[in-house]
Amino acid sequence: MSEIPTLINQVRNKQPLIHNITNQVVVNFTANGLYAVGAAPVMANAIEEAADMANNADALVLNIGTLTTVQVDAMIMAGKAANKKGIPVVLDPVGVGATPFRTDAAEKIINSVKLSVIRGNAGEIGHLAGLKSDMRGVDAVSQANNQEVAIEASKRLGIPVIVTGVDDVITDGQEVFVVHNGHSLLTKVTGAGCLLSSVVAAFLTTDGGLLEASTAAVSFYGVAAEVAAEHTSGPGTFQTAFLDALYQLNSDVVKDTIKLETYTVTAKEA
Repeated sequence: MSEIPTLINQVRNKQPLIHNITNQVVVNFTANGLYAVGAAPVMANAIEEAADMANNADALVLNIGTLTTVQVDAMIMAGKAANKKGIPVVLDPVGVGATPFRTDAAEKIINSVKLSVIRGNAGEIGHLAGLKSDMRGVDAVSQANNQEVAIEASKRLGIPVIVTGVDDVITDGQEVFVVHNGHSLLTKVTGAGCLLSSVVAAFLTTDGGLLEASTAAVSFYGVAAEVAAEHTSGPGTFQTAFLDALYQLNSDVVKDTIKLETYTVTAKEA
């Protein structure tokens, strides 16, 4: 995708304001990560201001990692305000399927807000779409093929999805982008997936199409992880090196390092 360097530079030049209604475990890491990418974070969970903040933002992220009933209401209010304004909305259904409350909340959001994309692991996305998966806490335990899950889930939900794992898959059920970049140390840092959802939201504010911008975000993120891993000895130093890589990574390096597979689902497969 030749436009990836352009989209990276657009994020840095635009400095989009990303409104995150997210979980309390990842607030600091998400904010610092967005700053490193070139975006500006705001965290506003209060129901009294959620919609107003969405009206001021360039994109909205809804993350159910540590949700409450009041927070779900705030998410829906913000989501409807974002829809009215016409800005992207990204859902991160952290741990969906682990409890009925968490699952009901995710379904309520999906039914109430027009989402641009849903990002999660195979277990989370599969559960949302009614595919079989097992959950352990907020971590999905699934042996399913990420590409199969992503394609089927997007078709069933009628929403583009990003399924992250060893390989990351971005699809609308028809066009499929598979990113083979990344590093296993991402799984040792709390909030790495949550930050990715916010980075995707930042890229969705660019001139790229939804799938192209999402793929650019995931590719950029994966290459940054590879660069960071070269200068680290474990999760602690990796987290710091990763933020540095997000900040310093040259768009041309991403273009030269990206490992991307693209294809279209055939009529027989559909």
